[in-house]
Amino acid sequence: MERIEAAVHEMAPAPAEGRGRSTVRLGELLVREGLLDPSQLEHALAAQRERGGRLGDVLVALGLVDERELARVLGEQLGVDVVDLRSAQLDPQVLALLPEDVARELHAIPIAVEGERVVVAVSDPLDETLTDRCITALERPVRLVIAARSDIDRAIGIVYRSTARIDDALRDFEARIEEQRAALAPEPDDRIVVDENAPVVQVVNMLLEQAVRDRASDVHIEPQPDRVRVRVRTDGALHEVLTLPQSVGPSLVSRIKVMADMNIVERRRPQDGQMAVTVGGRDLDVRVSTTGTMFGEKCVLRLLDRSRALLRLDELGMPDDVAQRYSQLVRSPHGMVVCAGPTGSGKTTTLYATMMEIATDEVNVTTIEDPVEYVFPSINQIQVNEQADITFASTLRSILRQDPDAILVGEIRDVETARIAVQAALTGHFVMTSLHATDAVAALHRFLDMGVEPFLVASSLLGVVGQRLVRKVCPHCVEPYVPDEEERKYYVLGGGDIDTVRLVRGAGCNFCGHTGYFDRIGVYEVLTMTSTIKRLVAQDAPYEVVKEAAIAEGMRTLQQEAMRLVTEQVTTVAEVARTVQTG
Repeated sequence: MERIEAAVHEMAPAPAEGRGRSTVRLGELLVREGLLDPSQLEHALAAQRERGGRLGDVLVALGLVDERELARVLGEQLGVDVVDLRSAQLDPQVLALLPEDVARELHAIPIAVEGERVVVAVSDPLDETLTDRCITALERPVRLVIAARSDIDRAIGIVYRSTARIDDALRDFEARIEEQRAALAPEPDDRIVVDENAPVVQVVNMLLEQAVRDRASDVHIEPQPDRVRVRVRTDGALHEVLTLPQSVGPSLVSRIKVMADMNIVERRRPQDGQMAVTVGGRDLDVRVSTTGTMFGEKCVLRLLDRSRALLRLDELGMPDDVAQRYSQLVRSPHGMVVCAGPTGSGKTTTLYATMMEIATDEVNVTTIEDPVEYVFPSINQIQVNEQADITFASTLRSILRQDPDAILVGEIRDVETARIAVQAALTGHFVMTSLHATDAVAALHRFLDMGVEPFLVASSLLGVVGQRLVRKVCPHCVEPYVPDEEERKYYVLGGGDIDTVRLVRGAGCNFCGHTGYFDRIGVYEVLTMTSTIKRLVAQDAPYEVVKEAAIAEGMRTLQQEAMRLVTEQVTTVAEVARTVQTG
């Protein structure tokens, strides 16, 4: 305790070497820097007198000052170094000095070691209790530096990786295997999985925990000739996060199959399952798919966060005029609306938002889904089960006898389902469905390719939404740049004026995993079935003719909408080229 008390005394309050504390008050410094005007400062001081607290916290709460700018000016006032956690090199060995739960409680993160002292990033170095608690937790002297509080909290969630603890579990797993071999009584992998305290169970739990932290939608566990590769899909792109010994692969997949109530003996045929887990206080529905490969059984986990709020129609990111156009379509009492796009383009989200727009106590809404991703207590949802002969087509027939007003068909996969859905739309029901197609016009021709008569397609469809998801530029490391010649040509080809806009990209930082992107946004085109489009479809007109007519009728294409997002500095030319092909 004497050592800790001495360290507390050493830190009270110690400016950075070579720097002295400024006598100018924080508010005056902010005005001098041009970050505030005097009237805003007076407003903030009045709010501080009313609610209490530090002036900096009040300024941030009122939205008058950016947190990072405040940290910079506060460092200047106190003579304390400022650190930018977006680009700081964070050493896992240094991070391990402070447990994650303590770091979250203190809103502090260790970033370096200087001799006996630990450099700790905090948002308020004047908080003496915080200084004492940091020293107590680390049992070493500390030097505090300043960072924005939101950056500290965000960094804690990113840098304390669950996968870093997997090494210990793997060592325990391999030790157990060696013990079994030495005893000449090898247990089957499946028995290892059943033990809830087994290392392989811990590995599965840690993988799920890290996937949630990485905002991943999918986890891929892939056997290789000499290892097991683990990749996660974040914001639509796959990233390798872990390499496991080849020996752990079968047990890892077996554990997951046990959790998903799948056949653990069958390792060659594809299987599908589902499980509900709680990870970090969040309830997840996990869809599991396994299939045999040349090097073993591959497993893919699709993570569905039940605690995540579903988007409403006005929150999808459609431009105002496009949203209004689509909203008018979905308020029709009968007819069909189709969401078209490839896998992972957000079709289910759009369908659910559409359903929530029309679902009231006066409307009987029934869905057929495979699987049911989110449960709505007030809506009749049916899960497809082909083994029990509960298919899209058979269920759709029975639904029509249930007096529905609106029907959501998760996906049209065959001509039988397509025909019944078209007939339902023609007989006074409102039908929402999705279809795999490259864009809105291609969706019309998918119906024709399935064998649905052109005049039925023209008569039943109200409109088609073509969509994609593109990654957004990371707001924490956004920077302007000069595009290369290939990007310039692509941007101009998509309708952009390269000479009048400033393009941006993400430089890559700790918060976006050095990808330059953070989160995604939808890109939409809405094709309304006008009399001209209906006539062309009934005549089985070629794709190019229908698309030209749709553009003439006011449809903005996916390419045009994507380039608008580039112009508005939301995404990049490279991301549009990867996701939305111009034709």
